[in-house]
Amino acid sequence: MGTPATSGQAAGLVVAAHGRHYAVALDGGGQRQCYTRGKKSGPAVGDRVLIRMEGDQEGVIVGIEPRRNLLYRSDALRSKQFAANLDQLLIVLAPEPEFSEDLMGRALVAAWSAGIEPIIVLNKADLTAALERARARLQPLADLEVHIITLSALDAGQVRRALDPVLHGRRSLLLGQSGMGKSTLLNALVPTAAAATQAHSEALGTGRHTTTSTRLYALPGGGEIIDSPGFQAFGLQHLSVHDIEQGFPEFAEAIAHCRFYNCTHQHEPGCGVLAALARGEIPPTRHALYRRILEENGAAQRY
Repeated sequence: MGTPATSGQAAGLVVAAHGRHYAVALDGGGQRQCYTRGKKSGPAVGDRVLIRMEGDQEGVIVGIEPRRNLLYRSDALRSKQFAANLDQLLIVLAPEPEFSEDLMGRALVAAWSAGIEPIIVLNKADLTAALERARARLQPLADLEVHIITLSALDAGQVRRALDPVLHGRRSLLLGQSGMGKSTLLNALVPTAAAATQAHSEALGTGRHTTTSTRLYALPGGGEIIDSPGFQAFGLQHLSVHDIEQGFPEFAEAIAHCRFYNCTHQHEPGCGVLAALARGEIPPTRHALYRRILEENGAAQRY
């Protein structure tokens, strides 16, 4: 810890969060239910914290150790922290119900801008016909050398064979829209998690959110995995213009050829990114996402 524990205090790891209530696993053993005081931003699962003991089972979080990274989303109304100090982000997708390329793209931008390695887990591999369409939609990311793992979460043995080498010794966040099979995947990785699963409703074309809190699990083969509630929106208003550019690694080489140092890659003459887009080297869908995020953040007006 950056701040050493004194008498009546203890250091630990935030292993679960629900609202402003946190479960902290203490370094010396045991777990405490903790909360924060005041309106300042609270900790996230994966944070190292210092707590002041209260009674036999509770505590107040009084300090947070500096983070390596923090993955979160934000819009004009609120922010939602997913997890801290991550090595990688596993984005769970499926051929059915159809996943949102916009939401997936935003999660990738958030990960890349925070220096977190993204991995796509394409679930429901048994849906053969739909699977090929999903792979075609993911081809631009495969071209960027994003690791894409195809499996069926219903086959626990297959899940462990595919993911154990990827997860071993690392802290990973499991993230996905509702209906993608995220909870089934977690149950295959951590049988003791007893995560609730909800059958996909064919009539509605969507699944129900089955995870209501964020929780860290130790993996049987080593490493940690954090499960977070499904999401239907992914605002990125906390990102700077530079952060947004970092979220589009396919722009990097082209940016070096921009005529203007403060190019927005939208309309400027001599823009390397627009030239690469015209040559077909950057997918139009990715550039369109970049422009949407800039517009939402009001970044274009800052130049």
